[in-house]
Amino acid sequence: MEKRGMIIHFTDGTKKVLEFPQQVADSDANAAARIKEALDARHLTLEADGALIVVPLENVKYLQVYPAPKKLPAGVIRGASFKD
Repeated sequence: MEKRGMIIHFTDGTKKVLEFPQQVADSDANAAARIKEALDARHLTLEADGALIVVPLENVKYLQVYPAPKKLPAGVIRGASFKD
């Protein structure tokens, strides 16, 4: 099974690294809808180490999620890379 994860980069410069299993076996269309729903929310909710965690998106600079889903919402730029 491919490892999945997320790095939450906070506005104060700190970050948290999460690893997790695949959540559900979604169709491509359903996965894209779930991504849009998550982006429209004002908070990120997750269960980690037996606790419910709610992160207000006002405190998040950006999220890095890997691997990228095959089906992405319209308008997503593909194949980009960060340069210093």
